[in-house]
Amino acid sequence: MTHALRIESLDQLSQFDRCVDLQIKVWGYSDGDVIPRRVFLVAQRIGGQVLGALDGDTIVGFAMALPGYRNGHAYLHSHMLAVLPEYRNAGLGRRLKLAQRDDALARGFDLMEWTFDPLEIKNAHLNIHRLGAIVRRYHADFYGPSSSPLQGGLPTDRLYAEWWLRSPHVVAVLDGQEHPTETVTARIEVPAVVAQWKQDAAQRILASDLQTGNRIALQTAFAEGLAVVDYERDATGNGTFLLAPWTEHDAAATPERQEVAND
Repeated sequence: MTHALRIESLDQLSQFDRCVDLQIKVWGYSDGDVIPRRVFLVAQRIGGQVLGALDGDTIVGFAMALPGYRNGHAYLHSHMLAVLPEYRNAGLGRRLKLAQRDDALARGFDLMEWTFDPLEIKNAHLNIHRLGAIVRRYHADFYGPSSSPLQGGLPTDRLYAEWWLRSPHVVAVLDGQEHPTETVTARIEVPAVVAQWKQDAAQRILASDLQTGNRIALQTAFAEGLAVVDYERDATGNGTFLLAPWTEHDAAATPERQEVAND
């Protein structure tokens, strides 16, 4: 289905209004959590990105990024990526990310970052295994309380994906090469049943306990200099973070250690 869709930059207020509607359809946000159209307008005008996936004239997905600056390095922060439910599981999310990469490279960026929920297995697999992002930072309760039912009332813990767009690691992953596993020194598991736990009030404590345990394990690993370098998903949908020492980039790419230590 996705081969018939086209991806293009969005720059009209009516298109940004559609992006606002998609947030509600995808995440079920209340008004307090919805990003308004003027933020999309600002992102498009100050050097960020607003890309849409269109089926005919209908926007069925979008990706929005803002320019950022950290540790002396300019980058793009991909704040949102949304795809309507009926268009999922056919590679459209990956196509939007690759379109972001193409645009970023054309404008001289070599780094994109974004945050994602450590308990969302499909998203983690896309970000790490299929796109080649690495992870070295964890932020507990990044957004504070969320109105999205998908959060299940849990703290909005987030991992930071670092996508080094020109790196040998990313190029190899996008070329379909296997991730090297000989240096993997730690594994942290996420059972598929966590999605059920989050939505069931009687079992939510199980999701909370898993979130807390994995938060401690990941923060400890990052403090020891490890990074998430791959992500496995088995036949029954369980996920596993694979961690190893990371030395591909120079000191300019070192993450902010205070975030790892204090969150």
